[in-house]
Amino acid sequence: MQNDVIMAGFGGQGVLLIGKMLAYAGMHQGKEVSWLPSYGPEMRGGTANCTVVISDRTVGSPVIQCPRAVVAMNLPSLEKFESSIKPGGLLLINSSLIAKEPGRTDVKVLKVPANDIANDLHNPKGANMVALGAYLGATHAVALEEMEALVRETFASKPKVVEANIAALRRGYELGEEGMK
Repeated sequence: MQNDVIMAGFGGQGVLLIGKMLAYAGMHQGKEVSWLPSYGPEMRGGTANCTVVISDRTVGSPVIQCPRAVVAMNLPSLEKFESSIKPGGLLLINSSLIAKEPGRTDVKVLKVPANDIANDLHNPKGANMVALGAYLGATHAVALEEMEALVRETFASKPKVVEANIAALRRGYELGEEGMK
């Protein structure tokens, strides 16, 4: 079984971080993984994306032309990557920042108001965790418990951030599971 995803947004949204965390969680579960980041020279405010592959088999290439899923955190990311998703795949849209309807009818569309949820949880920087949770809830690419453990490890020096990010991750996970029913 293989899960592959392109996570995209603008610099500062934390898409590279959640991609790296997804790859580490897969690795912790004994899977073969790759993480391939890509970002413009501007970093914050510029475009950023990463490709993550999690597989039971050796990963042949970290470059995926037609991913099974795309997580689009902003409109330019939706416009750039929507057409590349495999038919039957998943398009996860941050509906807090993207009002445009997707043009594809052959993919499952999951709209998650990631920024709004993060703000409701008093964690305005946690939109990426909401999106990551929604992706996990929709795909079960890695276990939620594994990701929670990784959040605790990654943010160990900031206990308030740990709990806020786990709350955001869990809320996203619930929405991802509900959206796939």
